[in-house]
Formats: sequence, structure tokens, C-alpha cells
Amino acid sequence: MIWVWAFLACAAIAPFAREAFRKSITDRDRATAPGAVINLPQGATYYHWRGPKDGPVAVCVHGLTTPSPVWDNVADTMAEMGYRVLTYDLYGRGLSAYARGVQDATFFTRQLHELLDALNVPGDITLLGYSMGGAITPFFAVANQGRLRQLVLIAPAGLGHDLGPATRLIANTGFLGTWVMHAVYPRSFRRACETERALPGQIVDLQVSQLDRRGFVPSVLSSLRGVLDMPLTDTHRALAASGLPVVAIWGAQDDIIPLSGKETLCALNPSATHEVIDGAGHSLTYTDSAAVSAALKRHLIPLQA
Repeated sequence: MIWVWAFLACAAIAPFAREAFRKSITDRDRATAPGAVINLPQGATYYHWRGPKDGPVAVCVHGLTTPSPVWDNVADTMAEMGYRVLTYDLYGRGLSAYARGVQDATFFTRQLHELLDALNVPGDITLLGYSMGGAITPFFAVANQGRLRQLVLIAPAGLGHDLGPATRLIANTGFLGTWVMHAVYPRSFRRACETERALPGQIVDLQVSQLDRRGFVPSVLSSLRGVLDMPLTDTHRALAASGLPVVAIWGAQDDIIPLSGKETLCALNPSATHEVIDGAGHSLTYTDSAAVSAALKRHLIPLQA
């Protein structure tokens, strides 16, 4: 009987032990990346500038598991348009450090606010959010209306997203959910990423490599229980009342952020501008980057000559 209990104890501990033995991000890991790292109060944050130094600033916020290179094609196009484009990794993703704490809207808004202040970024910012970034950026916009020129939401979470029954179980069952997340999620995530192996670019490799980094899995879980579990109704109504221009871009075949979210946003913010990209799924920032870029050219406030 004691062997049974010993086996069960080892099985219970094993997923957390694997997380403890994963390696933290190091300067060597970041050495070949094109951007830089800045130490903020909550932790080191990786960022990358592109475009003319005197151009109006555009800031891009990525999603739950996709690090900042998910923006590369769109950011390059915006740089060609004349924007000074800033991409960065949220805590626990990509090349940014893992920061402890509940990853709710306050957590991510603080990271962005501290990054912009540390880099001396002025106002009149075009702020873009993709997927979970589309849930983070509305909170930042409401709290910092005077700093923004416009807000772009691409397949935005928080308006009726569906991450699946397994994810709902993990997010809503306390310690059991935490154990399942550590025990099952890495293999499930790797398998899901591999289904996109044929896609262009290196985004699959970048996503999968995060599984080897300490803090990635806890960060995803904390976000599921934090910012992705927060209602956005009042936030979008506040945006509507503020008059800040909002552009929303949707994938017609998105099975994670369904197109029904468009109708929800229309009801909350009737003045928002929408574009639906036919044939696009949830990965549209890199699978349909040309169509996304074309939509931005049509709907962004024109830059001054």
C-alpha cells in the first residue's frame, strides 16, 4: 500500500517539478534577437523598434501564447507606411521575464505603461491589440485616453471568446485545474502548434520553444484566470463614450474569437469601424498579414504629409 501512495505522490508532484527545472530566460537567449531588453519594476521586458525614428508611434500587443514576432509582417508594413512601430513581449512570453502575480488587466496595463514611460514614448499613439492583446488594450485605452490617437483590435478576446471545454475546466477548478494545466497543457499546446507547421515563418518554433522556459505555463494559466476572465462590457462602453476611434478586424473563419463578437462590439460601441477578412482564422496577423495590412491602410487615420 505504501508503494501506491508513493506512486500517487510522485505523480502529483511531477508536473510541478518539471516546471521548476525549466530554465529562465537569459541574456544568451536574447543575444541574437533584433530588439533590446529593459528592466522594468515587474521584470525584464524585451522590445523591438522598427520604422522611421521621427514617425508617429504604433504599439502592438500580442496574444495569450504568441510572442511579439506574430506582428512582424504587419509591423513591417506599418513601418513602410511611416509609423515608428514598437512590439514587445508580455511577461512570461517570448524573451520577457516571468513576473509573478495575477495576470489581469491591471498587471498588463502596468507593464505597458512602465515600458512606454521608460522608453520616453510621447502621446498620440496608435495602439494595436491581437487576441488577448485585444482584451488588454481597451483597458489601457480607457485609463490613458489622452495618450492615444486610435485603437485597433484584431480578433479581440473578451467579446465572446471560446478556448474550449478543457481550458474552461482548467481555469475554473482551482488546484485541480492548476495540476491539469502543468500535467497536460504542454503536450496539448505542442500538438496544436504542430498542426500549423506548414505555415510560413518561424512562429510555430517560437511558440513551442516557450515550453522550455520557466514561467510560460504559469503565465498562460494566470492570464486565463485573469484578463481573459474579466468582463469588458463597461470598458467598451467607456471607449465609446470617450470618442476614441476604434477599428476592429475579424477573421471570418475564426473558431477561437467567433465573428459573433463583432455584433457584441457593435452594440457596445456603435461608432467602431469593422472589417471582416474572408477565409481568415484566428492566426490572421501572420497567415493573412497582407489582408490585415491592407485593412489598416484603409481605416487608420491618415498620417500628415
